[in-house]
Amino acid sequence: MKLWGGRFQKEENKLMEDFNSSLPFDKRLYKQDITGSITHVTMLAKSQILTHEERDKIIEGLESILKDIEEGNLKIEGNYEDIHSFVESNLIQRIGELGKKLHTSRSRNDQVAVDMKLFAKENGNIIVSMLKELNQTISTIADENKAIMPGYTHLQRAQVVTFKQHMMAYCSMFERDKKRLLNCLDILDESPLGCCALAGTTYDIDRAFTAEKLGFKKPVDNFMDGVSDRDYLIEMLSAFSIIMMHLSRLSEELIIWSTQEFRFVQIDDAYATGSSIMPQKKNPDAAELIRGKTGRVYGALMGMLTTMKGIPLAYNKDMQEDKQQYFDALDTVTACLAIMNEMLKTIKVNKEVMKEAVKAGFLNATEVADYLVNKGVAFRDAHKIVGEIVLLCESKKLAIEDLTLSDLKTVDDRFENDIYDFIDYENVLNKGIKKELL
Repeated sequence: MKLWGGRFQKEENKLMEDFNSSLPFDKRLYKQDITGSITHVTMLAKSQILTHEERDKIIEGLESILKDIEEGNLKIEGNYEDIHSFVESNLIQRIGELGKKLHTSRSRNDQVAVDMKLFAKENGNIIVSMLKELNQTISTIADENKAIMPGYTHLQRAQVVTFKQHMMAYCSMFERDKKRLLNCLDILDESPLGCCALAGTTYDIDRAFTAEKLGFKKPVDNFMDGVSDRDYLIEMLSAFSIIMMHLSRLSEELIIWSTQEFRFVQIDDAYATGSSIMPQKKNPDAAELIRGKTGRVYGALMGMLTTMKGIPLAYNKDMQEDKQQYFDALDTVTACLAIMNEMLKTIKVNKEVMKEAVKAGFLNATEVADYLVNKGVAFRDAHKIVGEIVLLCESKKLAIEDLTLSDLKTVDDRFENDIYDFIDYENVLNKGIKKELL
């Protein structure tokens, strides 16, 4: 069944019919579509556009469709243009001609806008909850593994940090991700129901009533914007992309740390795979897949931006392309957050290996320079002196703290025995602002 056709003299070409249909993907909106329709019909009766008896019969029919879909007794399939025509056609089959009154003072343009906003709200809040759970997992493993490790810049050992501080940096990232999504959910929280095609309706409807019943803060201010706004999906895809970027960075660290060259962590067998030819291999495929799927979400964002960039007001059929991109990105970020959370719960941290990497990396060199500055040496001069000490260490194959005082004095005679306490890694971490690393 089509919801249009009176002015057409020819049947729609079958190729065009298939090309035009969105049912294969917008069927995911069935619950939101029926919820919006029930609210709309309730408002029509409140506004005396339908009788209470008509309202009750239509709602009963809609609720029976929802029940049958969820119990598997009604498959969302067939020769329907979209989920809206599927629901309306099935309603008419069940309650007769009265079902045709469902669409009074409503267009598919505001209908699909309502459906997508309801869907985005529900799933945006699910992602927020998943981010909270991931941060709880990160905080737990951080607290359980307060070992020292090298901190890096340019992927070169730089200064001593702790595993806890390193991991908590990702908590900060995911906390910002959560705030971005909550901001997006706040901005989108306006109901487009009642905008109709683009310019409202001559019926005396109650948009504030439907907005409240559907859980929106208020109705949209402008009808034309209401039916053609996809900013909230673009903003959500942007938030998803940043989440994926953060997940990808964390994945990259886990991949590097789990190599034989680093051996900082062990990824559990449950989140790794083997090689078909090299029996010794244990590949961090869960982390690699997250890293790879990041580009997929970026693609959805760029696709949506490109779709929307040249569309005049108000609704245009191009906007049908929003759903597949959003659904795919949503499914991807949901799966990646779930896998990352479970993978981190089972990770093993090799504290001794990280400690040895600290000693081998001259990670207290900056503190040696600070020591000299405290002795009255200009920092630039201190920097040069410590560079000479590092060369001495490399020639002797020793860490700075393993040099004798005599060795240090060959470079600069201002060194005293207190240098060893000053550059002790635990003492370094207990000084000033570095306490936050513990």
